[in-house]
Amino acid sequence: MIFLGADVGGTHTRVLVGDETGQVSGIGEAGPGNHEVVGYEGLSRALRQASSAALSQAGITLEQVSGAGFGVAGYDWPSERPATLQAIRLAGFGMPVEAVNDALIGLLAGSAEGWGVAVVSGTGCNCHGWDRTRQRRGQAIGAGLMVGEAGGASEIVAQAVAAIAHEWTRQGPPTGMTSLFVTHCGASSLADLLERLVMGKLHLGAAQAPLVLQAAADGDEAAQGILTWAGEGLGAMANGVIHQLGFEQKSFDVVMVGSMYRGNSWMVEALHKKVAEVAPGARLAPLNLPPVAGALLLGMEATGLAPGEAVRDRLAASLNPVEIFKSEKAAEISSI
Repeated sequence: MIFLGADVGGTHTRVLVGDETGQVSGIGEAGPGNHEVVGYEGLSRALRQASSAALSQAGITLEQVSGAGFGVAGYDWPSERPATLQAIRLAGFGMPVEAVNDALIGLLAGSAEGWGVAVVSGTGCNCHGWDRTRQRRGQAIGAGLMVGEAGGASEIVAQAVAAIAHEWTRQGPPTGMTSLFVTHCGASSLADLLERLVMGKLHLGAAQAPLVLQAAADGDEAAQGILTWAGEGLGAMANGVIHQLGFEQKSFDVVMVGSMYRGNSWMVEALHKKVAEVAPGARLAPLNLPPVAGALLLGMEATGLAPGEAVRDRLAASLNPVEIFKSEKAAEISSI
């Protein structure tokens, strides 16, 4: 049997094709598919493009796929399910399918038990969870600072810009982030950088988050404080989902999904500490498979299969040499 999994994001869409043993035979990539960015037509288009590439590499047709799973960024509310499934059908998927928020395919990829909590820190932040039966789901809102949630690259850079601005206005101390941002932006001075920023001639966002990580690694206390603040924000979201699901006294995985965890001990330690206050039995789990692998497992489940440890091991082995997915793998983090 052949299965397909898709990770539909705000910057790219990735597809895996593999069999019931977990052996991957095809991969494909396309542009963004988040309907909040490209609309539902764009979601269908991205799925067609990425799936076509993966199926071509595998040497099969879409009609040979038995089941498909989709993790879809921007799919946050029950009211979006009909349109999401319709977009998937319009992309040519007539076999059994399942679609969930993309945080949940990270949970499937990162937790061998297939349930628990996934905390996302990438361009933005989000948190979703499933109980053991998958009948109950908990979630954050995933709308960032507008709803008091923070912990992604966008929020981290916003805090960094505030710290830099406070250095110039003397509301705060000097920070090593200033010289990094000034140099990165090609500004002649901090004043020049701030003027261009507030005049709309310069835009800073998630792409500049590595500058904060660099400053933190260089020992800058302000940068380290921002990353700690982000970890606390992620922990607060996780604790909300833990309360929704009644996990306070359970042992379960908290899967760390997203690029911002790599090399970021300040954020990870703060997340761990915050969650431990509410659920001491929670285990932080690094994501050692790309989220799209969770979508492939979801596609198997859509047909009634229950992929076990051997399938996960085969997936990990067959994905290991695939360069396209290396950027999705979080560095392994030892117990804190």
